[in-house]
Amino acid sequence: MTRTPELPLHTADAAAAPVPRRRRPHRAWSVAAVTFLTIIGAAGFASLPGLLVDPLHTEFHWSRGTIGFAVSVNLALYGLTAPFAAALMDRFGIRRVVATALTVIAAGAGLTVFMTTAWQLVLYWGVLVGLGSGSMALAFAATVTGRWFTARRGLVTGILTAAGASGQLVFLRVLSWIVDRHDWRPAAVTVALAALAVVPLVWLLLRDHPADVGLAPYGAQEFVAKPPPQRGAARRAVRALVSAARTGPFWLLAGTFAICGATTNGLVKTHFVPAAHDHGMPMTAAASLLAVIGIFDIAGTIASGWFTDRFDTRRLLAVYYGLRGLSLMFLPLLLSDTVHPPMVFFIVFYGLDWVATVPPTIALCREHYGDDSAIVFGWVLAAHQVGAALIAFLGGLARDAFGTYNPVWYASGALCAVAALMALVIRQRRAGTATARPATA
Repeated sequence: MTRTPELPLHTADAAAAPVPRRRRPHRAWSVAAVTFLTIIGAAGFASLPGLLVDPLHTEFHWSRGTIGFAVSVNLALYGLTAPFAAALMDRFGIRRVVATALTVIAAGAGLTVFMTTAWQLVLYWGVLVGLGSGSMALAFAATVTGRWFTARRGLVTGILTAAGASGQLVFLRVLSWIVDRHDWRPAAVTVALAALAVVPLVWLLLRDHPADVGLAPYGAQEFVAKPPPQRGAARRAVRALVSAARTGPFWLLAGTFAICGATTNGLVKTHFVPAAHDHGMPMTAAASLLAVIGIFDIAGTIASGWFTDRFDTRRLLAVYYGLRGLSLMFLPLLLSDTVHPPMVFFIVFYGLDWVATVPPTIALCREHYGDDSAIVFGWVLAAHQVGAALIAFLGGLARDAFGTYNPVWYASGALCAVAALMALVIRQRRAGTATARPATA
C-alpha cells in the first residue's frame, strides 16, 4: 500500500486554521444611526414655534399670550404622551409607533397652513403636532439605548439627545430664512415634508430588538430573548407612574427636569427670538444664534454622555443647572440690536449646557427603576414639558404685561439654582436594592 506523505506541520496547521473574517460593526450602531437621523428629520417641528410668534401676531392680531398658549399645549402633550408612547413601543414595536408619530406631525404641520382662527392653531400645532412629537420624544432614545446597548449607554444617549440639536441646526436657519422671505406658511409645509420623508427610512431600516436579527445587545455577554408584547400599554404606563411616585427620587428628578424644560424649550427656544427682536435684532440673526446653540449643544450633550459613564450623575446635574442659572441672570444685560462678543460667549456657554442634563437624568431613572426606566423617564419628561409649557405661556403673558422679558429671565435663573440643590439631595441606590418595584403589565 502506498503511504500518503504527511504534510509538514506548519502546512497542516495553516490548512486547518479558519480564515479570519473581518468583523462588522454591531447592528446596534446602525440602529442608533437610523434613530439619530429620524430625530433630526422630526426636529423641524421644534424649530418653528419661536419663529411663528411675530408673524402670527402681525397677520391675525392674536396676542402673544394666545400664541404662547398653543405652544404650551404642544409642549405639554409632548411630555404627557411620552410615557404612553414608551409603553406602546413595548406593545406594537418601535417602528410602527415612530412611523405613525411622524405621519401625525406632518398632518398637524400641514393643516396649520389653512387655519384662520386661534383654536385651529391650538388643535393643529398644539394637539396634533404635540401628540406626534411626544411619541418621538427622548423616551424613544431611552427605549433604543435600553434595548440595543449594555455598554456605552451614556455615550449613545448623549449622541441621540444631540440629534435634536442637530435637527435644530439643520432647520432653524433655513426656516427663519423662509419665514423672512416667503412668510410662515412655506415653513410649515417644509416641516411637514421633512417629517414625511423620514417615514420610509424608519420602516425599512429600524428594528425593534436585537433578537429580531439574532444578536445580543451591544456589550452583553449573553443573548437576550425578545420579550413578548406587553398588553395594556396605558395601564402599564399608569402603574409605572404610581409605583415611581411612591419614591423620593422620582419627585426630585421630575422637579429638576421641569425646571430644565422651563429654561430651555419653554423660555429660550420659544421667546429668545422675539426678545432679541424687541431690542432691534433682525429675526434671521436671532435665529442664527439659536442655531449656534444647536452646534455647541451637540458637543455638550455627547460630552455629558461620556461624563455620565464615569462620574456621579447627581453632581453633574447640580453643575449643569448652576451654570445655566448663572448665564440666564446675565442675559438681559447682553441683548441688543447687534451680535457682539459677550452675546456670542453666552450662546456658546448656554449651548454646551442646553440638554446636557438628559444623559444623567436617564441614567438615574435606569439606576432606580430598572425595566420600567424608559416609561418612568417618560413621566419625568412629562414634567419637563409641563415646565416648558408653563414658561412658554407665562413668558408671553409677562411680555404683554411688562413690555419686556427681563422678569422671566431673572426668575428662570433663580429656578435653576433650586434645581441644582434638588439634584444634590437625590439619594444613590445601594447595590442589590430597588427604590421601586417594576410595574407589571
